[in-house]
Amino acid sequence: MDGGDASRIMEAQYIGRHHRHEAGERQCTSAVIKRIKAPVHLVWSLVRRFDQPQKYKPFVSRCIVKGDLGIGSVREVNVKSGLPATTSTERLELLDDEEHILGIRIVGGDHRLKNYSSIMTVHPDTIEGRPGTLVIESFVVDVPDGNTKDDTCYFVEAYIRYNLKSLAEISERMAIQDRTEAVNSF
Repeated sequence: MDGGDASRIMEAQYIGRHHRHEAGERQCTSAVIKRIKAPVHLVWSLVRRFDQPQKYKPFVSRCIVKGDLGIGSVREVNVKSGLPATTSTERLELLDDEEHILGIRIVGGDHRLKNYSSIMTVHPDTIEGRPGTLVIESFVVDVPDGNTKDDTCYFVEAYIRYNLKSLAEISERMAIQDRTEAVNSF
């Protein structure tokens, strides 16, 4: 078994354990995987901030949280132009700092993502011999009238990939800065 096979087996195990979504007849579900050349603690420090998704989600312009950042807290997100929405209301469903799991559900907003729920997990990985992170984000969502399951999944996957690409860029920049600061402190 080569490294690629081992990685795929590990990914499948994480998805089986943390990313089970029961999709109804008019729903689609999928998972997006991203490897990031930064240690888990840096990546998780961005992901876990339910109150500051704009730290790595480029389409979020503002976020106001109602609640104490515990399970059940709600955030009102303003979306920048470029998406077919201006607001999204999202509830924190799961936040596990030990296992690095974040779960949210969209409960309102002026968009077509009805009954949207996502789970994001962050796992240690080794990339090019250095500590890295494997991020998996999965979702389930209703298929809007006039759309197909494939179209809906494609749109949501593209949106998640864009966010994960931004998360990778920011995390990797933070990792380089950490390494540079460690070298400069000697």
